[in-house]
Amino acid sequence: MILIRKAKPGDEHNILLLIKELAVYEKEPDAVENTAEEIHSHLFDEGVCDAIVAVKKDEIIGFALYYTSYSTWKGKCLYLEDLYVKSKERRSGAGKKLFEKVAAVARSKKVRRMEWQVYDWNQPAIDFYLKLNAQLNNQWLNGRIEFDY
Repeated sequence: MILIRKAKPGDEHNILLLIKELAVYEKEPDAVENTAEEIHSHLFDEGVCDAIVAVKKDEIIGFALYYTSYSTWKGKCLYLEDLYVKSKERRSGAGKKLFEKVAAVARSKKVRRMEWQVYDWNQPAIDFYLKLNAQLNNQWLNGRIEFDY
């Protein structure tokens, strides 16, 4: 049985391990600069973001991390930063449960839309989202500036 619950202090280490697995999957194994301490602070002290985890037999097998964003056209939105399930647990229903829980959070916050990104080469993820009746937009390019401290 897979349990979906809100992340709690102490989960940050397992969440970071999953983030690193995701980075490898997304072909950027050295890109993760975040630390367990920063994740703890951002989730539990500063309220920068929220996370839920999928647990099976006392093991965290997946997570979703999200935060409130804003659209000048729509108002309050929810941004799903990452949704990841360990490869051996894919097709177990954990991803769907995580996604549905984040969507329920979005509805409870009365946001006007929920957004996320998916790589155009990640066909399994694209298929997953389409199966959940999501709309994918290929008209936008993403901009980014990174800061080193």
